[in-house]
Amino acid sequence: QVQVVESGGGLVQAGGSLRLSCTASGLTFDAYAMGWFRQAPGKEREGVSCISWGGGSTDYADSVKGRFTIGRDNAKNTLYLQMNSLKPEDTAMYYCAALRGFRYCSGSWSSTRNNYWGQGTQVTVSS
Repeated sequence: QVQVVESGGGLVQAGGSLRLSCTASGLTFDAYAMGWFRQAPGKEREGVSCISWGGGSTDYADSVKGRFTIGRDNAKNTLYLQMNSLKPEDTAMYYCAALRGFRYCSGSWSSTRNNYWGQGTQVTVSS
């Protein structure tokens, strides 16, 4: 049974930093590109960042480029998202996903929904 579990969310002031982590079990972790998504109240879920199976290539939403950094440790089946210079508009539930059918972050990764999903971790940025 596949399990994806996020951690590291919380409340932070604007300009602050948080580091999200995600561990996955029950799957061959390095067979998948991995992604972070977020969903704010009243908004659709959006792709934040993606990393290829080996970590050699990444992709970011324009809204987080230069502020967020995605990483992975395949030996630990763990995905990370370092979030710096946080803004109130970053407030959302953040989800980790193993992207089924993806080993690389091709153009459609952010719209895929047939993934292995975690339960989410809340990030709240106060102004």
